[in-house]
Amino acid sequence: MTDALPRQGRLAGIDYGTVRIGVAITDPDQRLASPLENYTRRDLAADAAWITKLAQSERIAGFVVGLPVHTTGEESQKSAEARRFGQWLAETTKLPVRYFDERFTTANAEALLQGAGLTKKQRKERLDKLAAQILLAAYLESTRSEGEPGAL
Repeated sequence: MTDALPRQGRLAGIDYGTVRIGVAITDPDQRLASPLENYTRRDLAADAAWITKLAQSERIAGFVVGLPVHTTGEESQKSAEARRFGQWLAETTKLPVRYFDERFTTANAEALLQGAGLTKKQRKERLDKLAAQILLAAYLESTRSEGEPGAL
């Protein structure tokens, strides 16, 4: 499901990973993106319970899932995995999902954390949710500058 996302209500940005998922969230007016949490994946039932609870407790109106593409813009094997995850996410939560180019979000997050003087463990704890925040902020910016998000 790649329906249009509502212009009001909280959006969640997802930095998809096979081990961990980073989550960021917007305010209800979709002006700011903030890191929320990292979730360590377990199994489908536990993951579904977690994402359902997250969507309800945070009053999520839709999801932006990072799509890892090559520097050329071509999709990769990881892109296919992220798309399958997004489809599962839409089916599980019954909420719209959009995909957004996440090139360089993790590298940008790593650079920011490196400059913050944190320990390796502290950087690892923050990396995925910061990458999700960078992704979600870029998505929000694309909706402002183009009027329509640059979804993939």
